[in-house]
Amino acid sequence: MGFDHTVDETYLREAIRLSREKMDAGEGGPFGAVVVRGDEVIGRGWNRVTSTCDPTAHAEITAIREACSRLETFSLEGCRIYSSCEPCPMCFAAILWARIGSVFYAASCEDAAAAGFDDRKFYQEICKAVEQRETPVRQLLRDEANLVFDAWRAKPDKVAY
Repeated sequence: MGFDHTVDETYLREAIRLSREKMDAGEGGPFGAVVVRGDEVIGRGWNRVTSTCDPTAHAEITAIREACSRLETFSLEGCRIYSSCEPCPMCFAAILWARIGSVFYAASCEDAAAAGFDDRKFYQEICKAVEQRETPVRQLLRDEANLVFDAWRAKPDKVAY
């Protein structure tokens, strides 16, 4: 017996609809996403990079921001995200940080590359050892920064995440 993907396809179509609608409106690139809890859409997002001059305003991240704001929490455990395109490394990391349980996407990163959105370089860079990355990354003042972590560990009223 096969799995019925009708519900997942419905949410993916909403993400695709948002991508087209907001792209046509000049709000950003052709990407849309929705965050779903149970059978309710709790966050809608679309690419707003160019309209807000924010390189982090990808569809998945704006959907996560809306969902978290609506639920007044930073954890979206038990939720699903549907994206019109395979999440880039930044968005996938945000999905992990938000504790979203599953990801569904339509177009692949290869499809996005064919449209001029080539994230392959980012996938490759993130897999390299820090000292081998194209963008120089240097560690300084580790001991000073660790003093703040010591204070965090000792903070009795911290909100763990």
